[in-house]
Amino acid sequence: MQVQLSQQPLDQIETDALALAVFEGQERPALVPQNWWDQLRQSEEFTGKPCELAVLPQPAGMKARRLVLAGGGKRDQADWRKLAGTVVRGLKSKGARSIALSCESGAAEAAAEGAILGDFEPDKNRSTKEAKRAESFTLVAPAEAKDAFDRGVLIAESINWAREIINEPGNKLPPRELMARARAMAGEFGLECEVLDRDRMAQLGMGALLGVAQGSDEPPFLIVVRYKPEGAPATGDHLALVGKGVTFDTGGVSIKPADGMEEMRYDMAGGASVLAAMRAIARLKPAIPVTAFVPTVENMVSGNAQRPGDIVTTYAGKTIEVLNTDAEGRLILVDAITYAKNQGCTHLVDAATLTGAIKVALGSVNVGVFSNNDGFRDKLIAAAKSEGEKMWPMPLDDEYKEQLKSPFADLANIGTRWGGAVTAAWFLRDFAEDTPWIHLDIAGCAWIGDAKPWIAKGPSGVAIRTFVRLATGW
Repeated sequence: MQVQLSQQPLDQIETDALALAVFEGQERPALVPQNWWDQLRQSEEFTGKPCELAVLPQPAGMKARRLVLAGGGKRDQADWRKLAGTVVRGLKSKGARSIALSCESGAAEAAAEGAILGDFEPDKNRSTKEAKRAESFTLVAPAEAKDAFDRGVLIAESINWAREIINEPGNKLPPRELMARARAMAGEFGLECEVLDRDRMAQLGMGALLGVAQGSDEPPFLIVVRYKPEGAPATGDHLALVGKGVTFDTGGVSIKPADGMEEMRYDMAGGASVLAAMRAIARLKPAIPVTAFVPTVENMVSGNAQRPGDIVTTYAGKTIEVLNTDAEGRLILVDAITYAKNQGCTHLVDAATLTGAIKVALGSVNVGVFSNNDGFRDKLIAAAKSEGEKMWPMPLDDEYKEQLKSPFADLANIGTRWGGAVTAAWFLRDFAEDTPWIHLDIAGCAWIGDAKPWIAKGPSGVAIRTFVRLATGW
């Protein structure tokens, strides 16, 4: 879908559908015929609530073939991403090939993002495409909104890049394919890319990561993508984005139930998200160096698979008793976190579909945020809030770490069932040590189980906007 910004008078825009945002309690917009407005009000067919659409065919005095009112909810709580996504999805389903939306200058970035995210369909692997397509989207906004509009387009395209990768099934996106796509993206956007293979990781002693990978015929990799701004001091702040890249997760010997296992292709959503953030960061050029680290493996069952009770030695030299092979994400992340620290990164953020326990705690509304540094945590949450992503701080009291004690190794990889998201975060914290670190458990928010009016079923691309804002606002 082509996207563009326009300052044309609304009545002069030639398009299949021109949409106007209308908020609850708002006066009639000037372009809306009085009789139609009165009919909508009297019938309560349209009240301005979120996701409502009302369509007037062949509006008099306008070049648009349809005039559309799009509900924005309460004005002080308006979510222009959802509004624009609803407009695109709702109108393309009605056959509109060209769509225009009028918006305020301050909403241009969010509206551009919402439209592009709303246009995404998860049907790449279908031989026939059921969803109708829009060919063009025009955002009608003042000229001073251009920079915000361009940023929104760039970020949304990066999010959709991640969503397409996350949506790929395990047979089409094993670790080697994720590595190849990361390399191609880095080459296209002028980023450095280094890949550590099995032999190199074995030389370094990354036993936790390699232990997870040993059950699969697919080789593991540690993908490293670097952005270096011109003139950045060698000893200044350096942000690391670490993303879990389990391209398919059976649970290993501690095998998962069959029901719903097909969704475990999204267990690499954290890895895709940090790579997508790098794609946008390369164009937006923040002042801080940013490096992405994506450990990527398959967690499979075979005669070579890791067993419950195995003890592995991490890159940091600590030993881990693997009590549950389905708690594999934390095992690959700790070797990547240690590597990031050894590469000179001063601030660490990891993103992972880590635990089912975070879904129990927060559902699919908020990402769980864990940190060893309150100031750094607050900085990230502020970035998330500015981008409309909901994140909630979680506890990391010392008492939770008691659950990770093992009589046979330095740590066990799981605690009890109680506070499982917290003990998983504590496991990672033990390897971050004193380096400012944040863990985002995105398991509840990375996958949309049912289509919404503004977005398709499947991967959401959560946390990418936050990562980009964190870096560019450093």
